[in-house]
Amino acid sequence: MSGVVVALLLFSGPYGWAQSQSGSKAPVITHAFTRDKIAYGGILKVYIEAEDAEGKMMKIATVVDQAGAGRYPTSWVYLKPVDRKHFKGYLQWNTYSSKTPYVSEWTPITLRVSVLDKFGNESNVFAFPITFESGVKPASSYRVPPPFDEGDVKKLGTIDIELMDFTILRDGD
Repeated sequence: MSGVVVALLLFSGPYGWAQSQSGSKAPVITHAFTRDKIAYGGILKVYIEAEDAEGKMMKIATVVDQAGAGRYPTSWVYLKPVDRKHFKGYLQWNTYSSKTPYVSEWTPITLRVSVLDKFGNESNVFAFPITFESGVKPASSYRVPPPFDEGDVKKLGTIDIELMDFTILRDGD
């Protein structure tokens, strides 16, 4: 990804926020953010705005790295033809997993999001550090920052990643 400049800014508030610019012919994510804390089982919305001057964007990749568990398989969301030049919306992730009854308090993950075009060119990558914490306010109680607080912000798709908590396996030790 030569020529890509990525800046990751985290507000001290309830969001992880990122914004970047790129000079390559690959798609460019111009704005993205998500909350930096969520209660296990809650719904996390990952907001993204992206553009491709050639209108060739095809899919959004989401990857999760979990401390102690490694990297989960990539979750793909395919874009509709109307969204291949520009889109603004969110990916929804229901963090409850059928594979584990809980995720340990303060479990850190890193969620990475990028966009790929039909030729396989990958956009800039946004990395969001997130922790699972009980007692966190629901997403609906927070205001979303610009540009996601105006105009049509549609659901682009669902993140299909089911977490595991490997401390369950160690409880008998």
